[in-house]
Amino acid sequence: MNTMHSPYGFEPVEKCHTCPLRGAGFFCDLSPAALKALQAVKYTTTYPHGAVLFVEEEDPKGVFVLCRGRVKLSITSSEGKALITRIAAPGEVLGLNAAVSGKPYELTAETLEPCQVNFVRREDFLRFLGQHGEASLRAAQQLSSRYRAACEQIRSLGMSHSAAARLARFLLDGAAKGRDAKEAARVRMTLTHEQIGQMIGTSRETVTRTLGEFKDQRLITRSGSTVVIQDRTALETLVGV
Repeated sequence: MNTMHSPYGFEPVEKCHTCPLRGAGFFCDLSPAALKALQAVKYTTTYPHGAVLFVEEEDPKGVFVLCRGRVKLSITSSEGKALITRIAAPGEVLGLNAAVSGKPYELTAETLEPCQVNFVRREDFLRFLGQHGEASLRAAQQLSSRYRAACEQIRSLGMSHSAAARLARFLLDGAAKGRDAKEAARVRMTLTHEQIGQMIGTSRETVTRTLGEFKDQRLITRSGSTVVIQDRTALETLVGV
């Protein structure tokens, strides 16, 4: 089907077992029998940029399997200050902890770009986990991974005494996702300065100023939306690695 007919630039893929997007995601590499069972209970939906999938403190209605696009997960303080906990990528299951525990969603999930999402109602999802042990294991693995990531974020925010150190860690973490040594020195800045500030616990102005200081000190260079790390050792020293 020609993607030009889609308002989001792509056509949703309905069937998991023939999906060209399949990779090493949470559900993507399940057995054919498990994928067939998932196919029977999921609802495929596309969302525009800025769509809210669920809100913190809302009762869990189900899980959202992210197939395409990125989703911002955030939490808000009683004073209204937002902190982005992470950016979810394709293959992740959003709302997993709430769906399993039966407790309200602890975060708000909002799309950062057009997304394809497979929604599974909570009762169907729990039945699916009960009938497919491999899916239950994957759920436990993802919950463990998210717990570890949360601990790392708390360590970064709580033990880094300066915004410069937290921003340096943000850049190093982004560079570590490169596929090889050459790519590892580059960070594609897909978030706004305000969003980066919400991730590292500082203001947009501080992010902008600190990036400028890093550039003046020749720690980084910028080309459009790409940051090239020139002095990894200096950034690691800031972080305390």
